[in-house]
Amino acid sequence: MSPVRIVVLLCAAEVLSMTTFSTFPALIPLLLPEWRLANSQAGLISGMFFGGYMAAVPVLTSLTDRIDARRVYGFACALAALGSLGFAFAADGVISASLCQALVGAGLAGTYMPGLKLLSDLIEEGPRRSRFVAFYTATFGIGNSVSLALVGLVEPGLGWHAAFIASAFGPLAAAALVWLTLPPSRVVAHPEAREHLLDFRPVFRNRAVTGYILGYAAHCYELFGMRAWSVAFLTFSATLQSAESGFPWSAAWLAAAISPLAIPASIAGNEIATRYRRRNVILTIMGLSASMACVVGFLAPLPWYVVVLGYTIYLIFMMGDSSALTNGVIAEASPHARGATMAMYSFLGFGAGLIAPLVFGVVLDVAGGNTRVLAWGLAFASLGAGCALGPVALLVSKYRGR
Repeated sequence: MSPVRIVVLLCAAEVLSMTTFSTFPALIPLLLPEWRLANSQAGLISGMFFGGYMAAVPVLTSLTDRIDARRVYGFACALAALGSLGFAFAADGVISASLCQALVGAGLAGTYMPGLKLLSDLIEEGPRRSRFVAFYTATFGIGNSVSLALVGLVEPGLGWHAAFIASAFGPLAAAALVWLTLPPSRVVAHPEAREHLLDFRPVFRNRAVTGYILGYAAHCYELFGMRAWSVAFLTFSATLQSAESGFPWSAAWLAAAISPLAIPASIAGNEIATRYRRRNVILTIMGLSASMACVVGFLAPLPWYVVVLGYTIYLIFMMGDSSALTNGVIAEASPHARGATMAMYSFLGFGAGLIAPLVFGVVLDVAGGNTRVLAWGLAFASLGAGCALGPVALLVSKYRGR
């Protein structure tokens, strides 16, 4: 099978597997009053996605060093579908919704990085693989957009229950696509392979890998905190606009329309990083993103086109380092421990994503609630503070990597 076909199939499967990804965050404005949630409780539910991800990713991604990654992928897709259906038929508050969101997160844990493992196993190392990895990681933004768009399409006419039901079909289609069209991943025995599935000490002995892992954690803190609250922020800004010059689309549709810009931003960042010093490029992009985070929340009362422009610029900076970080960790990882390395890379990254939505919600509440511009400005600034820790981690390891 040609490398191009492999990448196209894996990217298509990634988009389908992510239809459950943004369903709850996109419905926060509706579910806050329906379930009588505080902002911090909504942030907790959003964060439980990453709790489920963290619980599952060390096992599911590490298993790809030992068994065909397609088997892991199919099982995880079933978990994501189950979680979304649970929202539709069982969730009615913080506890039940948190459990369903954790299942959805566990589903992504067995698809996103195992899909990347499939790609790196089936395509030979070289400049072309670096670009294909950038395409795959950038496709995450398309998956986010499709998930948001699906909510915007289904919920207005059929309600939020139907939106969760519709999103459950994507992962099932992704599982069928991967199993029926892709060859098995390679599982190669190695004398240095870990005796125990969850022994990750060899991963952290590689200092360059550790730097990229911690940098990715900072990146994910900012990214997933923003994604969890973006629709709610745009909804708030829309309430501050005049009747004559309000937002042209709903907040969910605006977020869905802007999200695909993450793709060229991520690919461009990786291309720049392959031509110049990777760490320097990542440090620059992270600094710009952290700075923009301290501005974007305060834009809410300005004209809608200023809000959308600021949000778009922020997204572009935020995604500019994504593929560069991922290609860096793949290049530095030992081939026989690539699955374990990706497991830790993803575990700590999405672990930061567990904390960020909750912290964002707490800052909103402490600063006066989601009806105050100051509260939104400080909440976004908290994301920038987390992102700023990424350059520190990369600088610590700069003498031991690329």
